[in-house]
Amino acid sequence: MSDIVSKIESILFISNKPLSYKKLAKITGSESVDEIKEALKEIQSKYQAGGIRLMLHDNMAQLATAPESHESVEEFLKSETSGDITRPQLETLTIIAYRGPILKEELEHIRGVNCSLILRNLMIRGLVESEISKKDKLTRFKITLDFLRFLGVERAEQLPDFDKLSKHENIEDLLEAKKKEDGKLSENENSEQKTRLDDVNNAQIV
Repeated sequence: MSDIVSKIESILFISNKPLSYKKLAKITGSESVDEIKEALKEIQSKYQAGGIRLMLHDNMAQLATAPESHESVEEFLKSETSGDITRPQLETLTIIAYRGPILKEELEHIRGVNCSLILRNLMIRGLVESEISKKDKLTRFKITLDFLRFLGVERAEQLPDFDKLSKHENIEDLLEAKKKEDGKLSENENSEQKTRLDDVNNAQIV
């Protein structure tokens, strides 16, 4: 299995939504969308049999369960959503309730762990939903009306100590540190790209 195929497969496995070919190319560092398409064909061929399928539609890709396994999957999801909420799920839900809408990256920075599966479970339960910002096109997570209805409140601001906890100093410091870190990474990437372009231009001149 090529490195690009392995990367795509891993990314699709942890993603809770379809990903565009362009997004996959950017994440994996691929040189072109055509390379992504070829890799997806290889992955799709691999999953022609078994309990997993690769769904491709409108230049989007997502791993899904096989249709013939739907009864077992539904039974499992029913047991997952009818059971008690785990402590990690409760922690994640609390952060979203007080800090949402929030990016997955920000959520994971606060908790210090990957939250893909937890978010998926909370969304299946109908407690959390995602929205794509019209301004920056980024996906953020927020609590649902069903969650507020369950708690007996009309809006998140009515949650206990909302003003205090929604602007907690420690969390503000964590997110501010992440923004600075992301800014430095972006500067480094731009510097590396400029260096590569200079090398190419110099090579052409020679």
